[in-house]
Amino acid sequence: MSLKFSRSSILVFILLVLFGISAALVFPTISDAQSEQKTLVTHTGGIITTTGEIIDPVYSTLLDPEYTESTVEFDPMKFLREFNYGKVSKLPDGTTLREFTIIAEDDKIMEVSPGVFFNVWTFNGTVPGPTIRATEGDLIRINFINNGSKPHTMHFHGIHPAEMDGVFEIVGQGGRFTYEFRAGPVGIHPYHCHVMPLEEHIVRGLYGVYIVDPKEGRPAADEMVMVLNGFDTDFDTENNSYAANSIPFYYQNNPIQINTNELIRIYVLNMVEFDPINNLHLHGNLYYYYPTGTDTVPSFYTDMITLSQTERGIIEFEYEYPGKYLFHAHKVEFSEKGWVGIFQVNDNPQDQKSESVEYGS
Repeated sequence: MSLKFSRSSILVFILLVLFGISAALVFPTISDAQSEQKTLVTHTGGIITTTGEIIDPVYSTLLDPEYTESTVEFDPMKFLREFNYGKVSKLPDGTTLREFTIIAEDDKIMEVSPGVFFNVWTFNGTVPGPTIRATEGDLIRINFINNGSKPHTMHFHGIHPAEMDGVFEIVGQGGRFTYEFRAGPVGIHPYHCHVMPLEEHIVRGLYGVYIVDPKEGRPAADEMVMVLNGFDTDFDTENNSYAANSIPFYYQNNPIQINTNELIRIYVLNMVEFDPINNLHLHGNLYYYYPTGTDTVPSFYTDMITLSQTERGIIEFEYEYPGKYLFHAHKVEFSEKGWVGIFQVNDNPQDQKSESVEYGS
């Protein structure tokens, strides 16, 4: 059997071949390696199948022993109530100086979901980075060290001189920079790396919370920090998991213990990339909301707030009745992918003590 081709069909064939070659040259990042399914068995026995850059430390140790030393140990319950006030001293004029050392790295591996390991970029070894806290008017000094293989900076939201903005003063590998500015204004502010491509530096984890307290302070409360974030582990610009403080479903499996008739204050920051909004809904209660925390008078009383990226605020509430209460994103996709938790509200020991005193009298 003989095959015959017209001149036009041969020409079309040649053009298709040439187009294929040129496409390979123009789009070198699109490769079979990216779409190839990889299957790994984790140290806990879980199986990972992915097309993304998900790394299992046991598997990786065979190739690079340093990975065992680069695994992030992150405790969301500890992070929830941990505040870094820095090394405190007094200047001759009476000003309080708060000095911090922040180290950026980009070679860490973190278990961002059970059995799923991901290359995170960190400030002081965790995602989110440490919660930096000061009082309005304090002098903040950040000794920034870049131990990463890529350039990084620290950009603080708030008020400061232009040269302290962390945008144009790029800090290269092994470099150092000292940021110094007065703490202000009052409220909750994000800090994050501001090196291009900015999206990559943020989605990998280079961000944290910066709290400035009013000089007169706020009423005593059980205080917490919740950074709403997510991870895109297969690099399709869509997050595979969502959470408050990095680990999906963590506070559902490990409920946050609080007491009845006790003021709860939560500093909330949304750092989710790729999605235009995020939100926070509280069950069985409403809370007072202070947008950005810059005013000491709440703007409204609600059970739901909606936040764009880096939008933040303070929520305050008390529970009257004991029991389990959900809090979660009211965007169902986010809650089903991990952004959900539980407050375990317990009878307040102080109330019980007051009742026994009253009964005894």
